Amino acid sequence: MSTALTHAAASQQVAENGRISIEPNRKRLRVFFGGQAVADTTRSVYLFEKGHLPVYYIPRDDVNFDVLEPVDATTTCPWKGKARYWDLVVGDRRAEQSVWGYDEKLADSLDLSAYVAFYWHRMDAWYEEDQQVFVHARDPYVRVDVLPSSRHVAVFVGDTLVADTVRPRLLFETSLPVRYYIPRIDVRSEFFTASDTRTSCPYKGTASYLSFTGSESTDPVEDAAWFYPFTTAEASGIDDHVSFYPDRVRIVVDGTPVEN
Repeated sequence: MSTALTHAAASQQVAENGRISIEPNRKRLRVFFGGQAVADTTRSVYLFEKGHLPVYYIPRDDVNFDVLEPVDATTTCPWKGKARYWDLVVGDRRAEQSVWGYDEKLADSLDLSAYVAFYWHRMDAWYEEDQQVFVHARDPYVRVDVLPSSRHVAVFVGDTLVADTVRPRLLFETSLPVRYYIPRIDVRSEFFTASDTRTSCPYKGTASYLSFTGSESTDPVEDAAWFYPFTTAEASGIDDHVSFYPDRVRIVVDGTPVEN
């Protein structure tokens, strides 16, 4: 049995240095570049490092090394060891130093020699099973819950009431404040215009933004609110709902202002 398979079959492993750990990702993972899958595996692991987002590490046996060119570049991590790099080359496209791996185990770390990792944004697409994943690897310990509510939520910009509802959807996301999503019909659309801003979240989808255009007594506020035209399955309850930044507007829930 290969080292990678041993790791993937095990539960979480924590390095002696206490800074990193790995845990199996039991979903099929595929990485696409230049129109082809350059990695396809059911044996990847999450690598967790304190202060960083999780990263998928993929068994070398499940990576197409025919499209990897080794380069004379290295970096050193005090917690993982010395990394070497490869360029990814498919046809006339090249992603420089986009793949890295650790050939040797650091004394108080974990043995990562059976794996390589890819820089996320240098790839064309990532899939878990047949669902595309955006922005970064999904943390298995992050949960998103969308619940219908009868709380009274009012939103003000200055003294101008811009949204008022008793049927919000409340979004609870691990380690983040509660977000109040208001039905579009309960938002005073005459005060808002579409913004060019877009952001993406691996747990919710790609957000579009709305700017407050101002009123007789209130100045404009850029990107005061956002919404998801299309959501992931986990966040499907916020379709056609709008949420507001509590540091750019004033949100009052059941008579109590929401803190920034």
